[in-house]
Amino acid sequence: MNTAVSPSNDTEAEDLAGAQEQMHTGSRRFEILEKNLRRQTGKAVIDFNMIEEGDRVMVCLSGGADSYTMLETLRYLQKVAPINFELFAVNLDQKQPGFPEEVLPRYLDGIGMPYRIVEEDTYSIVKEKVAPGKTTCSLCSRLRRGILYRTAKEIGATKIALGHHRDDILHTFMLNLFYGGTVKTMPPKLRADDGENVVIRPLAYCKESDIKKYAAAMGFPIIPCTLCGTQPNLQRQAMREMANAWEAKNPLWIKSMFTAMSNLVPSHMLDRELFDFNSFTLAEGGAVEGDTLFDPAEPQGQGGAVIRLI
Repeated sequence: MNTAVSPSNDTEAEDLAGAQEQMHTGSRRFEILEKNLRRQTGKAVIDFNMIEEGDRVMVCLSGGADSYTMLETLRYLQKVAPINFELFAVNLDQKQPGFPEEVLPRYLDGIGMPYRIVEEDTYSIVKEKVAPGKTTCSLCSRLRRGILYRTAKEIGATKIALGHHRDDILHTFMLNLFYGGTVKTMPPKLRADDGENVVIRPLAYCKESDIKKYAAAMGFPIIPCTLCGTQPNLQRQAMREMANAWEAKNPLWIKSMFTAMSNLVPSHMLDRELFDFNSFTLAEGGAVEGDTLFDPAEPQGQGGAVIRLI
C-alpha cells in the first residue's frame, strides 16, 4: 500500500518491523489473523448494537495502527452486513510540529473513502497550559473530544467510532482500580458527555498485538503522535507493562480479567447504590446448602468461560 511513516519510538518500530517480517498479506497466517479481527469486530458490533440501519459512522482516523485497522475492518463489514450504513473518515490535524499532513489525504483518496481533515491548533494550547514534565494526555483528550463531537454534528454522523482495543479497555480498568478507586473502564458503546452523540469502539474485543501485526502486514502509513507518545513514566504505560508481565506468566489471567468486566455480581460487591443491602427478601423452605459465595472457583481448564467473550 503506501510507504509507512517512521513510528514515534524504537519500541513501536521494532514491533511493526517484527510483525511485518513474520507475515505478509498472501500468507495463511495473515488470512487467519484478518479473519479473527473481522470476527471479533463483528461480534462486538452485534453484542453492543453499535451500528444500525441507516447509520452514518464517523470513523476517527488518527494515523495509528488501531484506527487504520478499524477503518479497514469496518469497510469489510459494510460490504457483508445485512444492514446499510455509511462510513465517513475524519482526522484531526492538531498542528503538531512535523505532522505529515499529506499522508492521510493521499491514503484516503487512494481507497476512495470520503473524509474531512479538521485543522485545530490544540498543540499550542496543550503546550501553553501544561507545565513542563507533566503529562498532556488528559487536556489533549478533552480538546479532541469537543472538536470531534462538533464535527460529528456538522457532517450528520449518528455514531462516532474510536479505535480503542481490548488492551486499552483493560488498562483503563486497571488505572481506575489502582489510581481512581472505581471499577469502570472505556465502554464499547457510550452516550457522549454532550448527550447528543454516541461513541462506539468496534475493536473492543481485538488484541493490540494482533492489530499491530495486521497493520504491519498491510503496510498502513503510520503517523506517530509526537505530542504525547514519547512522554516517559505515564501511568498507562505502567499498566501496560504490568498486564504484559501477567500475560507472559499466564495468558488466562488477562483473558479472565477482561471477561470479568461483563460478569458483575452487585450483591457480592460493596456498592450500596447498585445493591440494597438493607432490604433483603428472605425465602422460606428449601434445602440448606450454604452460600455459593464460599464455593471454590471452578477450574477454567483450557479456557472455559474465561474466553467466551473473546
